[in-house]
Amino acid sequence: QVQIVESGGGLVQAGGSLRLSCAASGNTFSITATGWYRRAPGKQRELVATISSGGSTTYADSVKGRFTISRDNAKNTVYLQMNDLKPEDTAVYYCKVDSLSWLYYWGQGTQVTVSS
Repeated sequence: QVQIVESGGGLVQAGGSLRLSCAASGNTFSITATGWYRRAPGKQRELVATISSGGSTTYADSVKGRFTISRDNAKNTVYLQMNDLKPEDTAVYYCKVDSLSWLYYWGQGTQVTVSS
């Protein structure tokens, strides 16, 4: 089992920045990848960024150049640094941890609201 705690959401003006954190505990040795997803009102959930246990990263085209995903292995924490935020980035952001044996775990979500 892996437990996830997300933090860092909030209200920010367009052009501002936020950093989301995804802290994992439990069987963290089994984690193979961590991703950030988001769900905006009335829209489907979409993948924002991922980072593998080896450090490889991927980004949605809509956030490339503005968002950066990183990890602190000592703290078992993955971060999503979000810069130059836009109103269309408003969503509930979820952390998803992939584990061995095709297991995965979701965080509770954190609200990000960007005002214009």
